[in-house]
Amino acid sequence: MKKVLIAEDETSIRDFVVINLRRSGYDVLEASNGTEAMQLFDSNSNEIDIAILDIMMPGADGLEVCKYLRSKSKRIGIIMLTARTQEMDKVTGLLVGADDYVTKPFSPSELMARIDAIYRRVTMTAETEDDAKGVQNSSVVLNEFTLDLRSHTLTKNGENIDLTQVEFQIMEYFFSNPNAALSRNDILKFVWGDSYFGDEKIVDVNIHRLRNKVEEEPSSPVHLITVWGMGYKWVI
Repeated sequence: MKKVLIAEDETSIRDFVVINLRRSGYDVLEASNGTEAMQLFDSNSNEIDIAILDIMMPGADGLEVCKYLRSKSKRIGIIMLTARTQEMDKVTGLLVGADDYVTKPFSPSELMARIDAIYRRVTMTAETEDDAKGVQNSSVVLNEFTLDLRSHTLTKNGENIDLTQVEFQIMEYFFSNPNAALSRNDILKFVWGDSYFGDEKIVDVNIHRLRNKVEEEPSSPVHLITVWGMGYKWVI
């Protein structure tokens, strides 16, 4: 069963989201604050595919919950619910591990499209891992980096680099196309799917996170290079 955790302190919004999730075939766990959300996750961590977190909640806010969930699971999909005035919070949410954000007010179709896209990514990742188990050579080696499709890991000089599933899929795309300039839209489609119509800023924030993990000097990258006016490329 597809399971979603929704953490939202406004009852009317939470009820609205829950109704649409259940109509679309999702099983739902509800939390009215951040502390309750973390407790529900700890009790159901192996079952939850996606978490939907309002940024502004009493007690532990959505950013704190997002950071906690991401520290516990690289696999879970995380969507932040934000207000139009919370531009910095949107970026911060992506930096601490969110996969996407939806700005209030939102339509049911917009929200469900985002949720369905992330669910496809989560399940596709699991299927890719299963497929790779039977492949003898499931690693891509580019200089000091090794991307293992079976274990979904990236190492640099034998040292593991901790990646979220989104970050891993971006690296998989780069490693499949070394030295090729990839547009932000190309990356969005590969990772988030053809039906995704979100903000390209999501790509930029994930690239920023990746540079901090793979580059010796993130401010002067030598591998993950910006192609001005277009996107990025992985240089070998």
